[in-house]
Formats: sequence, structure tokens, C-alpha cells
Amino acid sequence: MLPGPRGGRRGGRTTDALGTAARLARLPRHGAARTGGSRRRGRLQPDAEPPRAARGVRGSATDRALDLTLTPAERLGDGERDELVRTFFDADWHRQIFVHSRYRELFDARETGRVLHVQELRDLQMWFNLAWCCHELRTGEVALPGGDTASVARFVAKGRDFTVDDIAAMVAEQRKVLRAIVPLYRELAEAGRVELTTTPYYHPILPILVEPERATVDRDGAVTPMGLSFGDDAEAHVARAVRAHAAWFGRPPVGLWPAEGAVSDAMLPLLARHGVRWIATDQGVLARSGRWGYEAARPPVRHAVYRAEHGDARVAIFFRDTQLSDAIGFWLHRRDPEMAAADLVDAMVDRARSLPAEGDYVLTIALDGENAWGGYVDDGRPFLEALYRRLAASPELETTTCARFLAEHPVDELPRVHALATASWIDEAGSRPGADLGTWIGEHDENAA
Repeated sequence: MLPGPRGGRRGGRTTDALGTAARLARLPRHGAARTGGSRRRGRLQPDAEPPRAARGVRGSATDRALDLTLTPAERLGDGERDELVRTFFDADWHRQIFVHSRYRELFDARETGRVLHVQELRDLQMWFNLAWCCHELRTGEVALPGGDTASVARFVAKGRDFTVDDIAAMVAEQRKVLRAIVPLYRELAEAGRVELTTTPYYHPILPILVEPERATVDRDGAVTPMGLSFGDDAEAHVARAVRAHAAWFGRPPVGLWPAEGAVSDAMLPLLARHGVRWIATDQGVLARSGRWGYEAARPPVRHAVYRAEHGDARVAIFFRDTQLSDAIGFWLHRRDPEMAAADLVDAMVDRARSLPAEGDYVLTIALDGENAWGGYVDDGRPFLEALYRRLAASPELETTTCARFLAEHPVDELPRVHALATASWIDEAGSRPGADLGTWIGEHDENAA
């Protein structure tokens, strides 16, 4: 089975972090929050070890794609060849494959069913990696902390007939980037150009939000398990995430992005104990909260910042604008970048004009950053630069970060969201109201796990 035209090496685009940082560093100051996921950041240090020799010798940690990249093409077994050809076209066909003539040739050869020879396999090893490098890395040199630079532009220019040494040199450039990610974002955070958040370690999902029997699962045949408690696991997930964040970035996080936007009021004391002052999730969760639900479709309701409470714990909560977040993630890549940015800012202004004159409101956009940009021209660079430029020029919009907003609006003064729903941002087929936890709990195998 072939991947669709918007394939995706989900979670594999560490170089997106470099591209985003490079753009933030050279643009006017904006409010932005970024979470890399605690577990992923924890892997950056071992993954950043350089290869011990030029030909196929790994560092101390690899992943499957790196294993296949560093294995000399002539040494690939039949199964490895099949896996390479099957998985190394897992990219957006139009934005990442067809725009590079050699990668397109290899794609066309695969489509005909022709067996790729050794040099073609080696070129495929290179082009898969180049396609997943950010625009800045492919087209020039990127300055890294400590005075170093990184670039894969010479390999893009060469185009074909790569050698094993070329591939090893390309991977060495990737590893320089990996070593630089944490220091680079630390510099940006210290300069006030970005707010860094964390996510609980190991994801699944803050062990079903502390009290599994309260999980919202509205699907035919679903059975919510009773009598389970994972409080100690959840405590460890948050404690380790906060501790690691402080070690990497010099200070603990103020905010936390709950994996999958999954929240519950039972998790609030745990977060508050570890110094978390704000979280964010989807407006669909707001719509399911309270006794009768909130009218989250109304801008004054959706764009208010709330206080969630459980016992003595108080945590601010931001609800994202689902329509605009999904527009960036799934639709605007099809548009001209300038027009897409203009339409997005116009939609923001329309929302701002619909709000009462009194009071402060926040339009929150949140999405999986590693999944969106492969479908955009140049990894989203023209779109993001146009977006930031238009935001800076707008007299009706002011960019901020969640922490900056809370510095001016204490949590205790925010309106309370009552009966915060135990739910997530996932809204998929089979879930009648949406925003439930049925992806992770309710089926027999999930409950047994």
C-alpha cells in the first residue's frame, strides 16, 4: 500500500524545530509557545552523538530510519531493501518529492514497480533525509549556538550519485542540529521570543487522567474500566517532565500542553503541585464542560481565559480556536502563502471585532507542529513569515504568550470553568459528541493494557 499524497513521517521532523527557531530569531518579537514533548527532548542528547566512522557505524542511539540510512546500499538485505523503498517516500508528494528532480525520478521508478539498483537506493537514502530537512538547512548555512554552522545545501546541489561518505556527512550535519536544538531554544526563551512548555513524559495519556472510571467514552460497545488508579504513574510523568525542562532550559515551565489536549479536573492538583500555572486544550472540551455545556461557538465564551479548580488547586486554562487551528494544520497549505496568511489574519480580526469592548480575550491557536509544515511551500516559511508580518502590522491584534497574559491577569481573577470535562481534542468517527477519550480507553485491549 502506498502512502497518500500527504504522507507523514509523524514525529520525525526534528529539523522543524530548527526552522521554526531560525524564523523566530529573525522576525519581529511575537508571542509564541512551543512544546517539543519531554520524551522527545530527552532523546536529543543521545541521538546527537556523531557516527564513530564514516561507513555505516551508528552513534549511541538510532531510530529505524537512521538505521536504514546508514546501512550501505550494497549491504541491504532483501527485507531492508523492501522496507527502504516502502517507507522512504513517506513525505508530501507535491511539496517534498516532486519539487526535487532526482527524488521524483526515484518515485516514478517505484511507481512502475521497477527494482531500484544500488546507486538509486543510495540516492533514495539521501533524498528522504534531505526532504525532511528544513528550508534553511537545505538552501544555506544556519548559525548554531557556540558559533558553529550547519548545512546540507551541498548535497541538494549535487542532486544524485551520492556516496556512502556523502550520506555519513549529511547525517553528521543532522547531528549538529540535534545538539543545537536545546541551546537554541534556551537562547530564544531567555530573550523573551518564545515561551517553552512541557508535556508529561511518556504520553499515554497522563495515565488516563488519574481517574480512569471518569473518562468520557461515548462509543458503541465501549466499557469504562472501574477501580483502576494510576496516580503514582501520573505523578512520575509530570515530575520528570518538569525536572527535565528545568535542567534543559534553566527554569521550570509555567505552562504544560496536555498530550492530545486531554484534561480532567482530577489532574489539576497534580499539575499545581509541580508549579504548572496554565494548560490548554480544545474548545470542544469547553463545550462539554459545566452542567449543560458552554456555548464555545460564541467568541466571548471561546476566547475568555478561565480558571479550572479542583480542591485548592487552581490552574489557568486556554481553549484553542478549533477552526483556525485546523485551518493551519489541514487546509491553508493548499493556498498561496500570502493569501493564506491574509485570510487567517482577517479571520482573527473578525473574531476580535465580535468581542465586547471591555475585558481581555485571547485567541489561542494550537496544533501538532510536526505534522503541518510538510504540505506547505518551503516547509511553511513563506506562510509563517507573511503571518508574522501581518500580525505585527495589525492595529487590532496584539501577540502575547500565555505566561505574559497571566502576569497581567492573576489566575484567581479569571472566570471559573465549572465541571471541566474529562475529554481530549480528538474528534473522530465513532464518537458522537467528539472530544472524548475513546481512542485510548473503552475497548477490551485498551482496558487490558
